[in-house]
Amino acid sequence: MLHIVQPVEGGVARVVTDLVRAQRRAGLDVGVACPGAGPLAEGVRRLGAEVHGWEAGRSPGPGLFGETRALAKVVKRVRPDLVHAHSAKAGLAARLAVRGRLPVVFQPHAWSFEAVKGPMAALVLRWERFATRWSSRVICVSEAERRTGERAGVDADYAVIPNGVDLSAYGPRGPLPAAVPGVPGMPSTPVVVCVGRLCRQKGQDVLLDAWPEVRRQIPGATLVLVGDGPDAEALRAAAPASVMFAGAAAETATWYRAADLVVLPSRWEGMALAPLEAMACGRPVVLSEVGGARESLPRQLASPCLVPPEDPRALAAALVTLALDAPLRTALAGHGLRHVRATHDVRHTAEAVAAVYRGVLGATAARAITEAAAVTTATQAREPTEVPKNPDTTNTPKARKNPSTTKATNPPRARNTPQTPTTTEVTEDNEATKAVEAVEATEDRESITP
Repeated sequence: MLHIVQPVEGGVARVVTDLVRAQRRAGLDVGVACPGAGPLAEGVRRLGAEVHGWEAGRSPGPGLFGETRALAKVVKRVRPDLVHAHSAKAGLAARLAVRGRLPVVFQPHAWSFEAVKGPMAALVLRWERFATRWSSRVICVSEAERRTGERAGVDADYAVIPNGVDLSAYGPRGPLPAAVPGVPGMPSTPVVVCVGRLCRQKGQDVLLDAWPEVRRQIPGATLVLVGDGPDAEALRAAAPASVMFAGAAAETATWYRAADLVVLPSRWEGMALAPLEAMACGRPVVLSEVGGARESLPRQLASPCLVPPEDPRALAAALVTLALDAPLRTALAGHGLRHVRATHDVRHTAEAVAAVYRGVLGATAARAITEAAAVTTATQAREPTEVPKNPDTTNTPKARKNPSTTKATNPPRARNTPQTPTTTEVTEDNEATKAVEAVEATEDRESITP
């Protein structure tokens, strides 16, 4: 099978890496098509997956059709039984490249139409509604994400599989981070850590708005932002001296262990991976209540750990309450650790994904058999009944017909065999082209891939 991935950093890359690790341990033949730059390609290559270079930008733009053609060549060369496309950009290119000729499992990792507003949101939503005809299954990481798709009119065959954590890599015991470059050493407690791409989605700007109130009540508190992204420069310019920027980290577990408290004030999510990783490392979390957040927490953490999105005052209050109450943090950390171990082990996630693959491949095989039987029946019905050539010999037994002269039954159409497009296919191509051209023509002012 072939994973098609863009973006290649952050939560999506960690989800794919963990999934590939579990799939390789299960003995699956796994390939990954993704850009060569970034941590994903190197990480999955070390796990034994074959990496197929696919140079594509994070967002749709003028190069989309060239990227799609390049991806179609990769798929043709690899000849996978199934394609698993991750996030909006890969889902767009993969479904355009394959167009129903192979089973495609699409996993949005948060819907792209939540990331934009106005005409762009309408265009993106139009595409997602259209592309379901080329999606064998759509995997959502939370019921909230599935409901968002359904309310938006994305009529798909959904499977809900929560994100999982590699518990062999994320645990309470392990190394701590070295000092941040330019900082003499890790500060004393309390330390609040936020791990995530530095972008509008993850809401670090909201966290910086809340931080002065935290410092007013806890003068020694330190905030560490782990990650990189398009908003890094603006965030650095707005941050006071008590905020440390650690940059991108290949190993995030060390930063979770260094924290007294982990925070993620996202504006939208499917189900964020960072809070699950933090709880696996035995740390309490504070989250904005967006898609999948409540589902990712045990019930004991819902009240003290969830705040409204884009509400700096509520965020500051939750951070102060937990930062000043060590026994409460310890209790919440224990609940979170047990919850993740019981319900978010990546091995369970991989097993659920494998079940989706089996269902898709089984349904595809069943359809192929049904189509072949239908073609055979139709062909036989069209064949004329054999009539004796000599009326005078009607009472003479007919000679057996030479098999070499028997009319051959047309075989079922192979999925990868070029065919003359039907009217339906031409219409689909035209509709897809319109939807994609509309998206492509929009200036890439804001990423639509969370």
